[in-house]
Amino acid sequence: MTTAASSSYTDETVALPAVRADGPAAEEGGVSLAELEAREITAWFGQHKVLDRVSLTMPAGGITALIGPSGCGKSTFLRILNRMHELVPSAALSGEVLLDGVDIYDAQRKLTDARRSIGMVFQKPNPFPAMTIRDNVVAGLRLTGTRASRAAKDELVERCLVRAGLWNEVKDRLDAPGGGLSGGQQQRLCIARSLAIRPRVLLMDEPCSALDPTSTRVIEETMKEMAKEVTIVIVTHNMQQAARVSDTCAFFLASQGTPGVIVEHGDTAAMFSHPQDQRTSDYVNGRFG
Repeated sequence: MTTAASSSYTDETVALPAVRADGPAAEEGGVSLAELEAREITAWFGQHKVLDRVSLTMPAGGITALIGPSGCGKSTFLRILNRMHELVPSAALSGEVLLDGVDIYDAQRKLTDARRSIGMVFQKPNPFPAMTIRDNVVAGLRLTGTRASRAAKDELVERCLVRAGLWNEVKDRLDAPGGGLSGGQQQRLCIARSLAIRPRVLLMDEPCSALDPTSTRVIEETMKEMAKEVTIVIVTHNMQQAARVSDTCAFFLASQGTPGVIVEHGDTAAMFSHPQDQRTSDYVNGRFG
């Protein structure tokens, strides 16, 4: 595993990382949008196979929702998409994850490159509680060894908090502890922190499951706005949320001890209104799961 770069940095003026296209990315308003594709992903924890030959294309500049009952491999699949699966000692996998046609698991690719390009927001908000709001946002620069002037960092903080829908609520208290924010605000702070290293894909593992309806609505609005610049993949158990925010959807299922597979995937509206598989219809209509 590649070791993260040193956390020390100065206020020397260094350009922040630019968005880069590694392949045939879509373009939206001059922003390079990334397509993510999983090919034949099979995953194990020890001898236990949890996913079996899962293939899925997550379109550039869209929101893809991963739905399905607990235990069907959705979160494992999400962690595979930015190489977090390999952090588990017993974990193994086969297959490819292509970011604009380039396999992030290629031996020539660094782990830090994958994490910089494909960010992650977790189910439980995890800001650094002792750090200020400002320092939480720029924390990723330290982990990636990116140096920037104070003015550049201030501009980055504002831009990321604006994109995360949090700027107007915290702009007058940027030096307050991040742990003092409400749950919904903390989650948006984590989104801002992920955006600071300019990922091309943002993975979100049930980001609203612990939030109240108002905070959930704000996060959903934030996701739809961010999708103009960042490809988003979200795991959710909330069918209404999947229908509201996603453009495409994939239904995962594991039954009777078998590994997880994708039963059906495609346009979200079509899957919810006219599913092709009876199991999909049963799940999205609340008849099981």
